Amino acid sequence: MRILSYTASAVLVASCLSADENTKSKPEKETVEETPKKVIMEEKEWKKKLTSEQFRILRQAGTERPFGDVYNEFKKQGSGTYSCAGCDTELFTSKEKFDSKCGWPSFYDPSKAKNVKTSVDYLLGYPRTEVICAVCDGHLGHVFTGEGFDTPTDKRYCINGTVLKFVPADKSDSEKK
Repeated sequence: MRILSYTASAVLVASCLSADENTKSKPEKETVEETPKKVIMEEKEWKKKLTSEQFRILRQAGTERPFGDVYNEFKKQGSGTYSCAGCDTELFTSKEKFDSKCGWPSFYDPSKAKNVKTSVDYLLGYPRTEVICAVCDGHLGHVFTGEGFDTPTDKRYCINGTVLKFVPADKSDSEKK
């Protein structure tokens, strides 16, 4: 039994090292964009600003139920921008949106990469890539790769719709003027 355990551990370590080498060899994208200014608030301030469901998801890494009213609304929304409900930072646009039929809003890439960061979480006992707002550190959802969706990145940013604010394209254009 010990030999099997050692063998499994060695295979796991080797695959992690191999994955690490693969990521090192890929060139990083050069970005000229400025790092966004952090939004920091006390817990009581977040509770005032957010609904109880938004607080549970953004501040406590919760997950909304799949196929709910928010998801149904998301599917009907046209062209526009999706911002963080915690800090109004742009995260995605309708250009990156696609229907993965998973029950949560899906995007293949953030519209502003500097506004989204990722981290590995083990909340379910295995590693998943958590998606976090880079400005307010709010939990947005998770990103999955290699699922075979016909998208430019083969990624699925599975985002809790409750923590997104949608601004229709015609409204966001008039707000910019």
